[in-house]
Amino acid sequence: MTSPIFTPKSLNKFKEKCVKAKYVEMMNPYVAGIDVGSRFHFVAAPLISENSHEIRIRQFSCFTPDLHALADWLKECKVTSVVMESTGVYWIPLYEILESRGFDVNLVDARHVKNVTGRKSDVEDCQWLQQLHASGLLSAAFRPAESILPLRSYMRQRETLIKASAVAVQHMQKALSQMNLHLSNVINDIAGLTGMAIIRAIISGERDPKKLIQFRHKNCKQPKDIIEKSLIGNYRQEHLFSLQQALEAFDFYQQQILKCDKQIESALAELTSSPTNLDRKESIQPAKTPRTYRGSGNPFYFNPLEFLRSLHKVDVTKIPGIEANLAVKILSEVGTDMKKWRSEKHFTSWLGLSPQNKVSGGKQLSSKTKPSSNRAAECFRLAAFSLYRSQTALGAFLRRLKAKQGAPKAITATARKIAVIFYSMLTKGTEYVEAGLQYYEEKYKHRLLKGLQKRAQELGCTLIPLPPA
Repeated sequence: MTSPIFTPKSLNKFKEKCVKAKYVEMMNPYVAGIDVGSRFHFVAAPLISENSHEIRIRQFSCFTPDLHALADWLKECKVTSVVMESTGVYWIPLYEILESRGFDVNLVDARHVKNVTGRKSDVEDCQWLQQLHASGLLSAAFRPAESILPLRSYMRQRETLIKASAVAVQHMQKALSQMNLHLSNVINDIAGLTGMAIIRAIISGERDPKKLIQFRHKNCKQPKDIIEKSLIGNYRQEHLFSLQQALEAFDFYQQQILKCDKQIESALAELTSSPTNLDRKESIQPAKTPRTYRGSGNPFYFNPLEFLRSLHKVDVTKIPGIEANLAVKILSEVGTDMKKWRSEKHFTSWLGLSPQNKVSGGKQLSSKTKPSSNRAAECFRLAAFSLYRSQTALGAFLRRLKAKQGAPKAITATARKIAVIFYSMLTKGTEYVEAGLQYYEEKYKHRLLKGLQKRAQELGCTLIPLPPA
């Protein structure tokens, strides 16, 4: 039975409406504005004739035939450019269909097109979008090249699978705690080599702690007697069932990650036009026990360094904090064409890593970074976060700024530095050369001494260096 929301009667509630067009200054009259929704799309398109200039507003359903009918209607209206808000994921099918039909589709941030307070409706939203776009007041959001989109989709799916795998690990830990097996207290990661070997042995029916301790890996730091003591528990059937199901879920997600990695390898190979392991008949075979969950980056089942060097023409993994896994994530979000940003300042502003410039009456009101959910910025922040113990110039900068302004601001500032280096490497084609910790400390000391000398001159004093000890 069809839901009453989609009955023909409800689709005919809204009829075509014509209103007079009012513009501040019309730059391109043949544009349309679309208010995207989960069930209906409201479209405002121009009706231009010799005597009048009106805006026609129509309602279309979200079904695929209706989207094609929407594109046909825009062709009849001689529309060349379309603007829409990024509403959830509902804009994606409409965007792809309109783009395939030859329209110049612009996706804009909803925060940039907020309507006047008290006049919020779907009909007015699409008209407001059309008016702003016709006046040239909207700028399209960044969207990577068509060849990068499959890689981005696979990478985001992989991230979802990793999160689901982590939930399965939490369920295993809960089942072990219910059986009073405090394995998480004696090893760092129960999904590591030692933890997974012991859990699989327990599921197989082993209960003797002296036999379970034999699965301890040689690199495990905890002594055998402490681990053996933690393996004495209350093995109830219901808790063992929960542990078994969590383990099966973990293995399933690991196999899904393996399949996703194969698709990522194929996508990278298409970008570089190089053969994959599958083409060389050396396909990755699932292990008897799937790769254990690893908290340090969840590396791929293949080595992406060859693909990265071929795409970037430089080795971006030489930048401190950016390893191969993170470099592929950044590639899937920003692509390889840095010409879409005029300078490094525009790039870091798009990432949301540069401070805002709110000045009124000659006074700085705020310099906080704008709130953003940019996935590429998240990658650069992760790279900066990993430099706390790094003996590099970026690591020294992070630690000095953390002591001065706190961890959040230090991570953001270091992430911006890494983003600037990344932008420069891809635009100029130069390799990254590490200056070193000592060089940074000497440079900072020289800058600090220069400031002190300037301050002493203002006060009419002179700095006299002490003789070496």
